[in-house]
Amino acid sequence: MERYLVKILLILCLSVLSVFGEVYYSKIEPYEVRDISSNVAGEVVFTDENMIGKKLTNSAYIKIDDILDKNELKSTNKKIIYLENILVLNKQTIDELEAILKKKKVNYDRIRNLTIKSQVDKDREFYDLASSQISLINTKKEIDNLKIQISDLYLRKKQLEKKIVDKNIKAKGFVLYSLFVKAGKVVTPSMLLAKVADTSKAILTIYVDAKELEGIKNKVIYLDGIKTKYKVSRVLNIADSQNISKYMVQIVINPPKVFSKLVKVELRDE
Repeated sequence: MERYLVKILLILCLSVLSVFGEVYYSKIEPYEVRDISSNVAGEVVFTDENMIGKKLTNSAYIKIDDILDKNELKSTNKKIIYLENILVLNKQTIDELEAILKKKKVNYDRIRNLTIKSQVDKDREFYDLASSQISLINTKKEIDNLKIQISDLYLRKKQLEKKIVDKNIKAKGFVLYSLFVKAGKVVTPSMLLAKVADTSKAILTIYVDAKELEGIKNKVIYLDGIKTKYKVSRVLNIADSQNISKYMVQIVINPPKVFSKLVKVELRDE
């Protein structure tokens, strides 16, 4: 009788284990934590420390001095306008020079074989024609140079606009996790400025044995003993460098009110 009861209990235990599956523990972390580094050099003029722990808006939470960049941008825009106006005038001049050149060529062709015209008169007409041709060529060269200058200025304009954006650091929708600089600090490119977190979603990370990988995306997920509709989101089929012989599995979930809470994660075969 005792053997019979033990056998029943063993069967029940095995049945329970097969239903409940493996149990893991994981911290609820923000979906993404991002390091923000500087793309430019300059002096920090403002940091919004009041936004630490809060969701950022479209306002800059770090500002690097951009006064000279803004002044240069204004100057560049004016130069572009001036040069484009000159370009328009030169194009109009080209039309006039071509019309004049055409008439002078007709006049020269008409007199160059006339015996009644002296060589001096013929030379004068030729030099006048040649002078018009040179003026036309020089004007065309000037137009090409203007186009190059304008192109360079447009490139400089884009560079300045990007530089100004890079000096006014924003991360709308992210939570400001920490600041590593204060006003007065001189920063250089690639220097770490802040850390922000995407809390619109959360992520759980667990490490499983190789045998658990089979059919893992079809598992039913329980969190703290409560059945959920979540599914495994990511599976890394390369063993983890720290958790030897374990494989990283991640589950994306809705954001909690408080992050970094430890939860029990069960993967069942239901």
